[in-house]
Amino acid sequence: MRAMLAAAAIAMALPAAAQTVQERLPACLACHGDKGQSATPEVPSLGAQQKDYVLVQLYMFREKLRDVAVMNEMTKGLSDDDLRVISESIAKLPAAVPPADAGDPARIEHAKGLIAANRCNFCHAANFAGQDQVPRIAGQREDYLAKTLREYKSNARHGYDPAMASVVAPLQDQDFADLAYLLARAK
Repeated sequence: MRAMLAAAAIAMALPAAAQTVQERLPACLACHGDKGQSATPEVPSLGAQQKDYVLVQLYMFREKLRDVAVMNEMTKGLSDDDLRVISESIAKLPAAVPPADAGDPARIEHAKGLIAANRCNFCHAANFAGQDQVPRIAGQREDYLAKTLREYKSNARHGYDPAMASVVAPLQDQDFADLAYLLARAK
């Protein structure tokens, strides 16, 4: 968390227009992981994320359609071309490495049933690597996944596509925990 705040403070100290995308990228990676894997609680790993998904999210942060103060400030003053360069750079990072343990079989089976029933693998792809404007969720931080699912259900996180809110509406907190548990271990 300290690294995230320090990186944001450094980035915010300089006028947005004075920083090139290449000067801003290290501040992004300080929070999201320089090798594509975040070590910061509830901050997503961005390695191998779909460039189109990242582009849309950056745009939403810049336009304050998603309200996350650090990200709103980080994207302030960036042009559409800057957003494209950042999203393409992030897509080239290596995918996050899932935990080495095999996991609890009961939780994994429960999550597999939820995935089949809700067709998570339809939008996010069979290997959960995402596609086009749908994010990679394989190997993502477990805490971030659970937080995001809860936010979709409570409507605290607004997406550009309302599909997630309708998918998670009937699910319970243990469902979110087990889905996040399995997806964090997906390769």
